[in-house]
Amino acid sequence: MESWYDDLSSVSNDDRPLRDDLSSIIGRLERQHESFPELDFNPPKAPKFLKVRDRPSVVGMASLSRLPAEDVEAAPLYNELEIQLPAKRQNRLLRNVRHRFLNVYKRLFSIYVVANLIALIIVSYQSNTASLSSASNLSIPVSVNVLVAALSRTEYVVNMLFASAMWIPQTAPLSLRCAVAKVYEYGGVHSGAGFSAALWVIAFTIQMTRAFFSKESFEPSILVFTYFLFFCLIAISMSAHPSFRRMQHNSFEVIHRFAAWISVALYWVLVMLISSSLHKQLGISFGHVLIISPSFWILCVLTFFIVLPWLRLRKVSARADYLSKHALRLHFDYTKIGPCQGLRISTRPLLEWHSFATIPSTSSKDFSILVSNAGDWTKANIQSPASKYWVKGIPVTGFLRVVQLFRKVVIVTTGSGIGPCLSGLIYARRAGAPLQCRLLWSTRDAEPTYGREVIEEVLRADPRAIVLNTKPGSSRPDLVALTYQLYIASGAEAVFIISNPKLTYKVKYGMESRGVPAYGPIFDS
Repeated sequence: MESWYDDLSSVSNDDRPLRDDLSSIIGRLERQHESFPELDFNPPKAPKFLKVRDRPSVVGMASLSRLPAEDVEAAPLYNELEIQLPAKRQNRLLRNVRHRFLNVYKRLFSIYVVANLIALIIVSYQSNTASLSSASNLSIPVSVNVLVAALSRTEYVVNMLFASAMWIPQTAPLSLRCAVAKVYEYGGVHSGAGFSAALWVIAFTIQMTRAFFSKESFEPSILVFTYFLFFCLIAISMSAHPSFRRMQHNSFEVIHRFAAWISVALYWVLVMLISSSLHKQLGISFGHVLIISPSFWILCVLTFFIVLPWLRLRKVSARADYLSKHALRLHFDYTKIGPCQGLRISTRPLLEWHSFATIPSTSSKDFSILVSNAGDWTKANIQSPASKYWVKGIPVTGFLRVVQLFRKVVIVTTGSGIGPCLSGLIYARRAGAPLQCRLLWSTRDAEPTYGREVIEEVLRADPRAIVLNTKPGSSRPDLVALTYQLYIASGAEAVFIISNPKLTYKVKYGMESRGVPAYGPIFDS
């Protein structure tokens, strides 16, 4: 091995990046060779260091790769060392339970729902009397869960979560940083709270029905509005099922938005009606009943956070750059964008909103978004972009913000996923963050589709970016194997994936099952 390092030390300054990568490869393989005996670690004694212009185009050290995908799959990223993909750790059952059925999102969902189920069982056991007073107490956990579900999707709360995660320095233990980086899977709390609210509203409806048909009588309108609320919350929960969201996404958005608003309105009516009945039964003032009602105050907070984003509803100007029939770039300058933040825009604010990652400008304070052809709305806007778009609320921090918890990372993306990747890298470079990143981008005709400006930004982010040109009819590259090779070669601490749900899941599972920290939003993360 001494002759190998001697050869490395004699490499010219022009090939210094290559020398650093090879040194990293050797050190990493030496450390992992005992854990992964299946790795074929046979470095040549005297490798040939090729000039940048002579190296395979897949490496893309000075310019983007244009090697066809079918050639990339068979070619190692580095000719000097072939890094084989190791076998998956643990047996199949254990790794599937850990990385599929009990990922962080599902753990949060399960813990939240189980805690509510235990509370529901205890409350149901203790509630022996069928009265309006005892039934109305069940409205409290309903409103609490609806509030948690709403707050966990509020821009202010999401931004606060990511800002808190950024308190962890890069000098902290890697295990701690890897755990904190899972903050983007907070969606498990949102889903758990929504599902728990549906469970509580079932119990609330049953108790209200029992109370109505008992000796204690109250206004029939209370029972009617209770059943309206019940059907609205059940409709929201059922439409949020992943299979329905995939097949009927537009319908899901309409149901989720309007049924949620109707539910809050119905809840206000119920609180007023129940307070009015209790005021008559208990002989105390209506205002006093409201003040001592937890549901009233919870609804006040919930309504405030629902209305707040709409108070910032406005129409802003946008400058469109037509890139291709597949992509459009929209430029905005109406507000200041923070690191890795996203923007929601609309042409019909009451019906649909579309989220996009922002790309900060390298020369000014404006920013842009990449709109890729992924549906009817995006296709129509690429063909005929509007001069103004509706925006509401504030920009929300995205998943890639946690990249800066690590010193070295590999980012894998496909198609227009390059947008959020550039956002994180540009801000890291501006802030002087000690972050080294390697890019693996699989896309169709990168420059003709996304324009030269995007390509130049990719090269500034990673001069040796690996870009795979996936043409229709050609074989797809093995992104799991290529990602692992790049992870080992670069000495990275973690891998980040931004792609469609199927590919994100495949690469993320392929890395995690081999002991590589991997992150990627799959569904409702």
